[in-house]
Amino acid sequence: LVFTEEDKYGLYSNLLFKYFLAEGIVCGHDLFVASAKEHPDNILKELPAPLLDDSYRKELGDEAAAVKSEDFQDSMKIAWRYQNLPKMETSPTTYTKFGHYYDVSKKMSPELCQSVKLHSFYLHEELPFEPKMKTWNMNSGYARLLQSIQRIISQGGFDGSDPQKKQRNVLRIGIQSLGSILWGDDVCCSDAPEDPQSLTKFLYVLRGLLRKSLSACIITVPAHLIQNKAIMERVTNLSDMVVGLESFIGSERETNPLYKDYHGLVHVHQIPRLNSLICDVSDTKDLAFRLKRKQFTIERLHLPPDLSDTVSRASKQDLAGSAKLLSSGCGAMAIGKKHLDF
Repeated sequence: LVFTEEDKYGLYSNLLFKYFLAEGIVCGHDLFVASAKEHPDNILKELPAPLLDDSYRKELGDEAAAVKSEDFQDSMKIAWRYQNLPKMETSPTTYTKFGHYYDVSKKMSPELCQSVKLHSFYLHEELPFEPKMKTWNMNSGYARLLQSIQRIISQGGFDGSDPQKKQRNVLRIGIQSLGSILWGDDVCCSDAPEDPQSLTKFLYVLRGLLRKSLSACIITVPAHLIQNKAIMERVTNLSDMVVGLESFIGSERETNPLYKDYHGLVHVHQIPRLNSLICDVSDTKDLAFRLKRKQFTIERLHLPPDLSDTVSRASKQDLAGSAKLLSSGCGAMAIGKKHLDF
């Protein structure tokens, strides 16, 4: 169960959501898409097109050439004492290939989308047919969604406790903006919601369904709207992996020259660990993302050196604050100091 905290405007978390679904189609998995915001058919039409291996190598080659030219220009500016420091690896090397790569400037072809089984759940189409009653003492929208997931797992042959003779496959479940007011939940509206347990109960039952079936699930939640921290802690504990996206749009960092190469930060709050009572907490606290013309990339946050012609005194103070927040990476741990040595 992958839990994604949406960025304030939901731009980049929506893109990450589509990447997860696109990977499912390329791998030939069955898809189940649930939303109360936009129709699942529209989400599936907007999936990014996969890059073939040859075109990906060409993309990487072009980008590598651009990075080399940038490095040469920087080496003309950077003081000699910085040139001998080990270079930061900001992106994965070209030799490691995990999964597939996608071109966000193009849409996936309808033929490729139709090559796998697609199941959709649009809340506003489902609820009118059901009487308004609280099944399992839970919000009616959540209860209806759980019933749909349970039906597809049992009928599609994904149930691990019920061996099927036909070929096994994986079910990928994507649930968009869970917990928002569109789902009929009020956890985003007030500090003391009327039904604070609905979201927790839903995740508890969902995780039980995932554990006994061949399925994986990604959920995006507008966490910045949920004021009650206790609810967020319970939701985090019920998830396997928790990732938060913090966009620079509308914040001071958007115009800060230190972050000019990036569009936001990635916070890895929790990563899965098998056979353990507690979940692992990631040590990496300096990940950032940027949306290029064709690709969405997550990299190590590599702040520029202190160049007197580009970095103001205010930016230096921000840099010191960033060092305290990041606490690792960017050369801080390598030399055993708490602050960045620029």
